[in-house]
Amino acid sequence: MISALDEVLTLVLSAMQRRPAASLPRRLDALFRELQAKTSRRAPDDIEDLIWAIWIGHEDVRAASSMHAAIEAMQAGEPDLARPILDRLVADYPDWPEAWNKRALLALMEERDELSLGDIAQTLRLEPRHFGAISGFGQLCVRSNRFREARAAFQMALRVNPHLDGVPQVIAELGEAGESLH
Repeated sequence: MISALDEVLTLVLSAMQRRPAASLPRRLDALFRELQAKTSRRAPDDIEDLIWAIWIGHEDVRAASSMHAAIEAMQAGEPDLARPILDRLVADYPDWPEAWNKRALLALMEERDELSLGDIAQTLRLEPRHFGAISGFGQLCVRSNRFREARAAFQMALRVNPHLDGVPQVIAELGEAGESLH
């Protein structure tokens, strides 16, 4: 029987072969190409900010407002305020990857790993390029002492977004940790 962690690992490893949900704005495709290009007319941080803005945004003003309220609650360390907002967002907007990702992040912060895994999986089914969800999966793997899986996740996150701060160092450290396990 395949575990939830192994299911998410499969989604992570196949990220570059899968297409994002048709509901996502197509301008993300161009931004990801630009993010992965060797040279660009924009700074990588600016491109990443645009991607996050698109992910967090929503055409429904109430949904976007709720997302911002959930983010503010999480940043204020108030998970009990954020959770019902995020639960409502994933119920009302099941095709919105960022609603799933934010709920996964909240569960990760609360060390509710099984819940986080399920929401990471749904995020990646909808948006396989979600480097935040892939990195969150890597963090969860580290916490679970699954260093090989963590390293693979961080390597994929870096393939999707070659400009992630600190990730090359984490990959190197995980390589050393994996070698010490033998």
